[in-house]
Amino acid sequence: MEAIKHPRLKYLREDLLPHTFCPGCGIGQLMNYLAKALDDLSAEGKIDLDKVVMVTGVGCAARLPIFMNFECIHGIHGRELAYASGIKLANPKLHVIAVLGDGAAANIGGNHFIQACRRNIGVTTIVINNRIFAMTGGEVAATTPKGVVTSTSPYGNIERPFDLCKLADAAGASFIARWTTAHPFQLINTLKKAITHKGFSLVEVISQCVTYYGRRVYGVDDPAVLWKKLKEESVPIEQAREISPEDLEKKIIVGEFKAEVRPTFEEEYYNMLKKITGGR
Repeated sequence: MEAIKHPRLKYLREDLLPHTFCPGCGIGQLMNYLAKALDDLSAEGKIDLDKVVMVTGVGCAARLPIFMNFECIHGIHGRELAYASGIKLANPKLHVIAVLGDGAAANIGGNHFIQACRRNIGVTTIVINNRIFAMTGGEVAATTPKGVVTSTSPYGNIERPFDLCKLADAAGASFIARWTTAHPFQLINTLKKAITHKGFSLVEVISQCVTYYGRRVYGVDDPAVLWKKLKEESVPIEQAREISPEDLEKKIIVGEFKAEVRPTFEEEYYNMLKKITGGR
C-alpha cells in the first residue's frame, strides 16, 4: 500500500529533510503556515507558484526558505531586503518573499529594513521574531524586552526594544501585521493578504525559542508551555486601544495594523523609465 503523504509536502525539498530546527521551534510551524497560505492562493488562482522567489540570509529564521521547494537566494546576514529589492525591480511580476530573523531586520539589517519600507517596494517581508539571537548563543537583540537576561546581558537587558511594526509604519510600509505562532488561522489569512498586497508588506511573527529564550526567560523548555504563554501574553489591537500603556508594556499586540494602497517603488521606477525612453 502506497504511503499517504502530507498534502503540503510538495512545497518542501524532501531530499533536505529532516530540517535543522530545534524540537519545538516556532520556525517549523511558520513553514507549515506559509506552505498553507501559498497552497490556498494557488488554488484560488491568485498567484502562480512558479513566480515565487524567496530570499534569506543568516540565522535560525534564514533556514526556513532553504527547506521550501521554491527558487531561493541564500545571502549574507542583514542584506536580505537588498537582494529582494533587486529581484523585484528586475522582474516586477515575481512574488518576492523575504524571510528574516529579528536580528537581520532590526540589528545588522536595520537600514535595509527602513529603506525598503520607505520605498514601498513590492516585497513580502516575514520577520520571525524570537526576541533573541538564538543561533549564536542567546545574545541580546534589538527586540529583546527590557530586563531579560541573556548571554550578553547577564544582569538584565537595559535597552529599550524596537517595536518592528511601529518602526515599519514610521518608515512608510503600506501593509503591517503581527501575530504569534499560537495564532495559526489568523496568521495564514494575513500571510495570504501580505503576499498579494501591492507594496511593501511586513508580517512579524513572534515565535517561541525553546533553547535560549524559553530557558532563560521562563525557565522552561517545553514548547507547548511556551506556545501557551505566547497566546496568554497576546492582546488583539482592538482591545489594546482600551488598555493603558503601562499594562501593555509586557503584552504582545497582535492583529493587522495597516493596509494602504498606493504606488509602489517598482511602478514609479518603470514609469520614470518610460518617460526617459519615450515609452520604449
